[in-house]
Amino acid sequence: MDKKITIQDIIAMKKNGEKISMLTAYDASFAGLIDAAGIDMVLVGDSLGMVLLGLNSTVPVTMEEMLHHCRAASRGVKRALLVGDMPFMSYQVSESEAIANAGRFLKEAGCDAVKLEGGSEMCGIVRAIATAGISVMGHIGLTPQTASQLGGYKVQGRDADSARRLLQAARDLESAGAFAIVLECIPAQLSEAISKAVSIPTIGIGAGNHCDGQVLVTHDMVGMFEKFTPSFVKQYVNLAPQIREAVAAYHEEVKNGSFPDEEHSFNMQLDVQSLLDQ
Repeated sequence: MDKKITIQDIIAMKKNGEKISMLTAYDASFAGLIDAAGIDMVLVGDSLGMVLLGLNSTVPVTMEEMLHHCRAASRGVKRALLVGDMPFMSYQVSESEAIANAGRFLKEAGCDAVKLEGGSEMCGIVRAIATAGISVMGHIGLTPQTASQLGGYKVQGRDADSARRLLQAARDLESAGAFAIVLECIPAQLSEAISKAVSIPTIGIGAGNHCDGQVLVTHDMVGMFEKFTPSFVKQYVNLAPQIREAVAAYHEEVKNGSFPDEEHSFNMQLDVQSLLDQ
């Protein structure tokens, strides 16, 4: 088995010009498949609220739900760096509460790092968590937990003022101790400027090709979440129709009695009638 990827390895990838790959996983099975494929980082995202729990946003996701899925994913990850998403209101109340909750991701759920949303206004929290010895990934641009404040799920940083704020936020997060920053739904030219302005890796999602790495929600990438598909997602396979087809075939065979057949049954020499007559 390849050696476990560390925070230092991720930072070195940027310095060496090596692109960084990241995908989401919420259970041991998916995490194991993703890890075996060589992905550098696995994110247990609060996106699980929408793709697994059927919620309309990430806001209702709880700490206990995140820890449950992080524990599951950690059992499938052997090599990749495992990052847990801190859910809404698990880090905004106070520095002490943020540190305690971040620590649970490492202590109870087996994560290597945590991710939290927010720019310059969150740097005090980031600094406190990092000072406590917990690696922190930032997240700026479109921040789903506060999307309503941003006017919905829209591209951010389109004008000069907002672009400057995002650039400053990235610099502030680096100064606060973040080891990497997710850039979500911002123009490619802005992500290029940010990636050049900071020495820590930038991980893009809907942010163009100039980021140091890329992340997607796996269920989007493999076509298993059909409620909506963001325009920046490339679908490498469309599994949902295949799953429906397989389930329909199983249903039909159960109904008509053709499953299970001889091949999928256990047989023995037994006179059933004599057994019933006893």
